[in-house]
Amino acid sequence: MRGRTDLRVLVTGVAGFIGSTLTDRLLSLNHTVVGIDNFSTGQERFLREAMPNARFDMRRIDLLDHERLDAAFEGVDLVVHFAANADVRFGLQHPRRDLEQNVIATWNVLEAMRKHSVKRIVFSSTGSIYGEPDVFPTPETSPFPVQTSLYGASKLGAEGMIQAYCEGYGMQGYLFRFVSILGERYSHGHVFDFYKQLLEHPNHLAILGDGHQKKSYLYVQDCVDAVLTAIERAEDKLNVFNLGTDEYCEVTDSIAWICEALGLEPRLEYSGGKRGWTGDSPFIFLDCSKIRSLGWRPRLTIREGIVRTVEYLRQNHWLLEGRA
Repeated sequence: MRGRTDLRVLVTGVAGFIGSTLTDRLLSLNHTVVGIDNFSTGQERFLREAMPNARFDMRRIDLLDHERLDAAFEGVDLVVHFAANADVRFGLQHPRRDLEQNVIATWNVLEAMRKHSVKRIVFSSTGSIYGEPDVFPTPETSPFPVQTSLYGASKLGAEGMIQAYCEGYGMQGYLFRFVSILGERYSHGHVFDFYKQLLEHPNHLAILGDGHQKKSYLYVQDCVDAVLTAIERAEDKLNVFNLGTDEYCEVTDSIAWICEALGLEPRLEYSGGKRGWTGDSPFIFLDCSKIRSLGWRPRLTIREGIVRTVEYLRQNHWLLEGRA
């Protein structure tokens, strides 16, 4: 990151899917990582490579506990804020969760940064903040329509807080609007749900919606590559990037790839409608030319990422057994 190999990086959500993957990469680059997680959804197994490393400092802290949180920011050069409630589908059943874990937790992080004069923050936002846009592929400059999910709305609120702190306190922000991320350590989402269903009943598969929802996905190592590229090369006060591939697929396509990888031909049962649930966007396809202009390119196609994810799940049934 700009030539330095000795950064002290604080990573929230360090035991999560993307946070742990980025942590392994940061440690391999000889940075020091202060990891924060309350393990409500994070997995200790994801940190097996990091824990023995002398440059990894694990702190079991809830981001809503601002008093304990503050002390972890001493001497930090860069904050990577990946902790969040990512349960989009069931957001309406727990409306306060998105507010607390995505907005208030982000404010607590920003306040701890301000108190300890930490000036740089990386934030995992989402393409869901575009709601149901009129322009495809959707650029970062797209106007925001009516928000269609509490998750998207809370991420938009967190982005606004970060932008205001960058303006008011001289911080530098890197906001990444992800499509769905796939790959090793993937632990929630439609590929996970389909695989678990097929494990339980290989002869039939229930699908929410009509199967023609158009989605975009990105392999987790490609995601990490993009984040590190932007931190290294983008120098504006506020840097906003879409992260995805230059393609999309229908849910029916992903089902075919999953079933082919498993050697199954289940009966497909669709619930109907162009949305799988309230807040589900029927078409997500982001314009990623801005991050590509920095020299980044994804290595895997959507299909390759899905197949690799299925293989990971086949080899790690413990992850499925640990979930309701």
